[in-house]
Amino acid sequence: MSHYPHMLQPLDLGFTTLKNRVLMGSMHTNLEERGDWNAVAEFYAERARGDVGLIVTGGMAPNREGGVFPGAAGLFSDQDIANHKVITDRVHENGGKIAMQILHAGRYAYGPECVSASPVKSPISPFPPKELDEEGIEKQIADIAHSAAQAQRAGYDGVEVMGSEGYFLNQFLVTHTNKRTDRWGGSYQNRMRLPIEVVKRVREAVGPDFIVIYRLSMIDLVPNGSTHEEVVQLAQEIEKAGATILNTGIGWHEARVPTIATSVPRRAFAWVTKKLMGKVGIPVITSNRINTPDVAEQVLAEGCADMVSLARPFLADSQFVAKAAAGKAETIAPCIACNQACLDHTFQGKVSSCLVNPRAAFETQIDLTPVAAPKKVAVVGAGPAGLATAITAAQVGHEVTLYDRADELGGQLNMAKQVPGKEEFWGLVDWFKTMVAETGVTVKLGHEATEADLQGADEVVIATGVTPRDPGIPGQDHPKVLGYIDVLRHKAEIGKKVAVIGAGGIGYDIAEYLVTDDSPTENLPEWMREWGVTDPEEARGGLAPEGPQPEPAIREVTVLQRKKEKPGKRLGKTTGWIHRASLQMKNVQMKAGVNYERIDDEGLHISYGEARENPEVIACDNVILCAGQLSERSLADKLEAMGITPHVIGGADLAAELDAKRAIDQGVRLAVSFGAS
Repeated sequence: MSHYPHMLQPLDLGFTTLKNRVLMGSMHTNLEERGDWNAVAEFYAERARGDVGLIVTGGMAPNREGGVFPGAAGLFSDQDIANHKVITDRVHENGGKIAMQILHAGRYAYGPECVSASPVKSPISPFPPKELDEEGIEKQIADIAHSAAQAQRAGYDGVEVMGSEGYFLNQFLVTHTNKRTDRWGGSYQNRMRLPIEVVKRVREAVGPDFIVIYRLSMIDLVPNGSTHEEVVQLAQEIEKAGATILNTGIGWHEARVPTIATSVPRRAFAWVTKKLMGKVGIPVITSNRINTPDVAEQVLAEGCADMVSLARPFLADSQFVAKAAAGKAETIAPCIACNQACLDHTFQGKVSSCLVNPRAAFETQIDLTPVAAPKKVAVVGAGPAGLATAITAAQVGHEVTLYDRADELGGQLNMAKQVPGKEEFWGLVDWFKTMVAETGVTVKLGHEATEADLQGADEVVIATGVTPRDPGIPGQDHPKVLGYIDVLRHKAEIGKKVAVIGAGGIGYDIAEYLVTDDSPTENLPEWMREWGVTDPEEARGGLAPEGPQPEPAIREVTVLQRKKEKPGKRLGKTTGWIHRASLQMKNVQMKAGVNYERIDDEGLHISYGEARENPEVIACDNVILCAGQLSERSLADKLEAMGITPHVIGGADLAAELDAKRAIDQGVRLAVSFGAS
């Protein structure tokens, strides 16, 4: 009996059959732009070996003006086709099917040549688009159809036409961006003409036995977005035009509603896709925040869709489907939707990878082949750096002992998981526990490792993390002063008025913890109210007319920082705005450029600027210190004094914000290096 009967059921498309109901959704990795086609091929081939039903590539530009950024990859030449043939051949050799996404960015293209329905500049790009004339529109249609034909020549099993997320085709659909009065604008009949014509021409270009997916925006989450009736009408016309499958797109990139971050409830938008079920005759895919086999199975069993799209979970674990089918779901590395190594890297022009699995997109560099000569490896510290090192070293065959003075695995992840909106960290800690047992790591918890413990090891790894930095504020020994560790480990009662010293990631997390009673991440209706999301049958674009309606904050909180810059400026590129907006909705006060004068019974005394002007008192019941960290490397120093040179990683190596991405990456790469000597 199948563990996941709906998820693992084949999907017959007539001319071809998908082995299961799981789509690896499109993700831009920046690998194609690097030109290492073996690395690109291996990235997709590893997912094919993991038995995903159908892979969709990152978006390929149909022409130069439609590229997301200058130099964006596409199939423009015979050499491009030869390069992509390396990918498709490798995927097919490993039993997979792969479709190429055709992505025309329209006004989202980050360059002066961008084009759109009307010259309405995007709020997320500095370049106003040129309004296309009839000849220009025909060129875009022809180029998209040509791109599909090129994909077929390159050996792809299909294409996905990107019609959602506010990209080019989406821009023609809504009056928010389409101000035209010709046959491409005005009535909805006219506004949907372009996507319909594109799908028709794509189908003509590739013939009948080729997968054509259309990614349709089912809830725009922008003002003057599409109604549900318009979405259904477009879906039905796209089916008539020749699409094989309809995929779900959620929200435009400029929408002020989070759609894929960790604070978004799991399967938060499956209900939107379900509204289309039964209204078209082709399979429908649902997407967004589906990150476990159980969630995928439930969504399909409830009839929300015919297929599920998971993107970032395939960065976290390429073997997602194979492990689920084998009854080993607990060993699937979880996507925690943090965006730190995937989307943040994409927008920084780096290769996109995964915080949990830094091997993603680096499969040709990080080799997990078992070692010929196993070593004894001692790891001190069971936080993310130490855990990543221990598990990876054990996976390749080393004999590993892991020490931690705490009584549980996870280190500071056990504090992160207490923050509202970071509930996915519970699953990450559980996964680490599973994998430590699965790989045979010897664990010594509640054990302060000594030099004597480590002397017999071939490799010694110090991953002892960080300690809070002492900000040196007069009166910081006052009873009302707490450290962030006291708060997140539930070791203190906290009053109704709180001042938080430090506006980095930890300060923002503490503020979220302080103002939130029940996390909306665990309650979809409450989360929708908080962000102003409603049924697109009730309001255009799915935006509630009354706007966001968050629950009142349970405390009055002021967050302060010494730097004069905007608080929260250094938060994640794609998630920082969410944290800032969330605290703003809770009326959290932010103060920058302050001096901390003293703490006393009155509260926190501050002043501003080098001249220490405009003194004021923040009256509060508690002051919470989130003023940075220092590396905890005392054991490493002792070992070095004895002539033992340990490997120092994670926070013990560099004390910055609690950076699990860097810590895990260091740990994995270090562990692999042990077999290279």
